[in-house]
Amino acid sequence: MIHFAFKTIIKIDFIHIKDIDLLRKFISDQGKIFPRRMTGLSCKQQKKITKAIKQARILSLLPFVNQEAIS
Repeated sequence: MIHFAFKTIIKIDFIHIKDIDLLRKFISDQGKIFPRRMTGLSCKQQKKITKAIKQARILSLLPFVNQEAIS
């Protein structure tokens, strides 16, 4: 199991949907959102990240499923 520590990365109050590079750090190769125990974020930060990733998926900025990992 891989453990990430993103506490130093997320020091901002607002996470922008169009910041794709930041959001991709919280998504696995299969396109799943990493859980809070792996990212080390607080509950409030994890909710903001999850909401931003889901909105980016709806706007087609991020894929729902990573096709490269499937094939």
